[in-house]
Amino acid sequence: MSKVCLLDCTLRDGAYICDSMFGTTAIRGIIHRLQDANVKIIECGWLKDSEHKEGSSFFHVPEDVKPYLTDKKDDVTYVVMIDWDRYDVSALPVYDGKSIDAVRVVFPHGKCKEGVAVGNKIKEKGYRVYFQAANTLAYSEDDIKELAGVVNGSGAEGLSMVDTFGAMYPEDVERIGRQIDKYLDRDIRIGFHSHNNQQLAFSNSITFCKLMSELDRDCIVDATLCGMGRGAGNATTELVSNYLNNHFSCNYDMNYIMDTIDMYMEYFQERYTWGYSTPYFIAGMYCCHVNNIAYLLKNHKTKAKEMRNIIESLTPDQRKKYDYDLLESKYIENQKLIIDDEEALNVLKEKLAGKDVLFIAPGKTSLSEKEKVDRFIAGNDPVIIQVNAVNMEYDADYIFLTSKVRFDYASENYPDKFAGLKKIMLSNVKTTASDNEYIINYTRLTKRNWEFYDNAVIYCLRLMDVLEVNSVAIAGFEEFKSEYNETYADKSLPTIITGNNWIKINSDIQEMFTDFLTTKNNVNKVEIITSSKFH
Repeated sequence: MSKVCLLDCTLRDGAYICDSMFGTTAIRGIIHRLQDANVKIIECGWLKDSEHKEGSSFFHVPEDVKPYLTDKKDDVTYVVMIDWDRYDVSALPVYDGKSIDAVRVVFPHGKCKEGVAVGNKIKEKGYRVYFQAANTLAYSEDDIKELAGVVNGSGAEGLSMVDTFGAMYPEDVERIGRQIDKYLDRDIRIGFHSHNNQQLAFSNSITFCKLMSELDRDCIVDATLCGMGRGAGNATTELVSNYLNNHFSCNYDMNYIMDTIDMYMEYFQERYTWGYSTPYFIAGMYCCHVNNIAYLLKNHKTKAKEMRNIIESLTPDQRKKYDYDLLESKYIENQKLIIDDEEALNVLKEKLAGKDVLFIAPGKTSLSEKEKVDRFIAGNDPVIIQVNAVNMEYDADYIFLTSKVRFDYASENYPDKFAGLKKIMLSNVKTTASDNEYIINYTRLTKRNWEFYDNAVIYCLRLMDVLEVNSVAIAGFEEFKSEYNETYADKSLPTIITGNNWIKINSDIQEMFTDFLTTKNNVNKVEIITSSKFH
């Protein structure tokens, strides 16, 4: 039977999630426990052209790794990775056996000769070398033959196929694996590095291991603890190791692996987000670089359907890269955000200028403090605007919408109430108005000075200033809470918030609220009439 070996790359691939700052204790502990679990290849991080910071898995030279190897074992291979063109190998000293043992060189499609040339320089210094052929799905059989021909004779220990975009299906793994086996020297191990965009990372890893067994080929399969890795993440070490124990007679100690997760990974799981999601499925669907997805999520809170349309509008070559200026233009083009909203503004100004307005925001206090809100309505007779959500407990004059998802949810779940409301919406929701609809340019009310700039109450406040209303009172404007149903009056209201960094989200909202209060031109008074931490 062929020998299959697990390579754990948590400290390298997981570095994308925490900006490499695992902390000294965690780096030492993860390496120590993985080797005690009988993991024979441990990737300790990256080599970078910058000085090492304590607690980071970005290293400059092997000497930087030594403090984290508290009990270096002879039967474990300690590796680091370099991008073929982003590390000056002249900085790499001659191998002395006291730190890392090997370097993995990753290179893109079309750069195998250059990548192997870098590997050769590393091998001359005494290190073992492995190669990672990024985006292997893009390789034709002729490309693979060329790749294998370059790697053969280089002295490399392994060549890995990489599912960079998480786009491979099991049949792709089998086809490419057979082609590499056909052309690659038998003494070079074949590796596989998966991504979980289509929830196939573990399944594809199983397919790979079975194929290598059938071919009687020694192989390496990559995985990370809890699947930690950029975007959709990776195959998980705990799943892969257990599978290898049960089907390939490996002897990975699951107690040590679970202990590593309990002791070190729960901290990162509580503070960071990775793993399968619909946006990263779209990346896999179109062989798209995850940075494009991350940009749309961070800068536009783009929902799935819109994101698919934007990514689909890019050419295949554009999807594999990330050009943020191009992506921004495609976003605007797809959203058709720029419209002529002067007539809508004039009509609304005629109706609302000089008036007192009450926002019914989506927060729970709009219900829990309803008596207070009712007293305010009775005493002030305001124009009532529901913000981004229908609230069945209040009669309102308008609903203000900043999200197509919220528009669809309201129309489908509260059809009669929704139909009776005049609608003010941004141009990312609709671009052509129907009866009793007023569409305002998305860009008119948008300020991108904050990471989480997309808040409906803030947008509506800015609109009220444009419309020259006299005063605004707000009910249900409260901070986001970690428990979703502790935030909204409607527990089923679809979220339009990405990530779970509630502290930062609430901080940005407070800053935007303060910015409005200090820069408004026409609104004379703003007050929050229900409990809120915003002030």
